Amino acid sequence: MDLIALSRGLDRLRDTLEEARSFLAMPPAPVPWQHRLPAPRGSPESARRLYAMSRPIAGTLAETYLRRRGIITMAAGDPLRFHPRCYYRPDEDSPTETWPALIAAVTDLGGKITAAHRTWLDRSGRDKAPVASPRRAMGHLLGHGVRFGAVDDVMAAGEGIETMLSLRTILPSLPMVAALSANHLAALLFPSTLRRLYVARDRDQAGDAAMASLLHRATAAGIETLGLSPSFDDFNEDLRRLGIEDLRASVRQQLVPQDVVRFMTSHAVTR
Repeated sequence: MDLIALSRGLDRLRDTLEEARSFLAMPPAPVPWQHRLPAPRGSPESARRLYAMSRPIAGTLAETYLRRRGIITMAAGDPLRFHPRCYYRPDEDSPTETWPALIAAVTDLGGKITAAHRTWLDRSGRDKAPVASPRRAMGHLLGHGVRFGAVDDVMAAGEGIETMLSLRTILPSLPMVAALSANHLAALLFPSTLRRLYVARDRDQAGDAAMASLLHRATAAGIETLGLSPSFDDFNEDLRRLGIEDLRASVRQQLVPQDVVRFMTSHAVTR
């Protein structure tokens, strides 16, 4: 399916399937009437369709992009995918463009996809696309996030996907969630089993406010809360400038001792 979509320049799964059926001389498959209707723009349903149309990131420009940011390994179950021709419009009056994109699934506490986050990339994968707003989300984000691992009693939360993936290189088994913005981090919902929360802050005014709000809410819910502070602006910058060993040493000092034993290893996550 991926080869057909690329060779024909198709962006929709439905069109790709129709092209495959035509090539194989198969009759058109009946489609339930409700699936023939386009999903409302920016809705959770459109987010789910975009994620379903995307592919695993192994060997794609999305993997190249993350590696350029020092993130060289990802876990097999991470909610990250790649779309080679993701639609982008600067505004309602501008024509639609297509750019490669890193796609992340945003889920609720039950694991249902409520939104999708897009990071448009330049065509080399070396950086974000040269557009006005290369990061956008679609769907319902409030209280939800991009989740890495299944939460039990301890987890870490922060703003950016790259921030949390950077921490995950040294804390591969610690469940994490990226809320995607300071405001959404402050409104993050807590799993009922959570007993200790680490908040990975960004070093800016919005990050400080988000951490203070989240710490206040978590403490009021009876959850032990601790802040994780980067040496530079965020933990991805720490990873790139300090290297993995110095990042590990910096974060180790900020963890509860039993969590060092439980979650911190000398080995990065492997695919």
